[in-house]
Amino acid sequence: RESKVESRKSKVEKRNSEEVKNPKSTVESVAIGNRQSTIGNSPLTPMTSEERLVADFHGTGLTVGPHPLAYRRAELDAIGVKSAGALARSPSGRRVRVAGAVIVRQRPGTAKGFVFLSLEDETGIANAILTPDVFEQHRVLILRERFLLVEGILQNQDGVISVKADHLLPLDVSRAAIASHNFH
Repeated sequence: RESKVESRKSKVEKRNSEEVKNPKSTVESVAIGNRQSTIGNSPLTPMTSEERLVADFHGTGLTVGPHPLAYRRAELDAIGVKSAGALARSPSGRRVRVAGAVIVRQRPGTAKGFVFLSLEDETGIANAILTPDVFEQHRVLILRERFLLVEGILQNQDGVISVKADHLLPLDVSRAAIASHNFH
């Protein structure tokens, strides 16, 4: 019985030795700083962009990869949605669409019922102003959705840019649990 165990052990050691000399999988060496790291074929299926976003936000509350809206920018551009960064180049008084992850919802007691939203996209932050009537009309959407598309009139007063919203739509961008600071 011992000889069978020794024989199997010998075969495994021989096979492992041969695999080290002639690996079956493609392994590439990558320089990371002054260290060498090998990346080989993983037995795991690679994560999709969506799975990575969900895992990043679940684990750390942010992602070091592309912003969720970056994955949808072509679609948003096709329907006339401007990026936060492009708003500064648009004339005040023009009707615009902007979209983003809702990162702040504010309803100051001194604002007479006005609500302020901060929407983050891959280029920066866009501010939206909602009148009390617009807030009541879209209350559930504003309070529950992680990503919103806002339509309204662009206001650029002394370099402070915001969109006076008159219509809001939910955006199905990602299941990532993006945190929002609400009504502080």
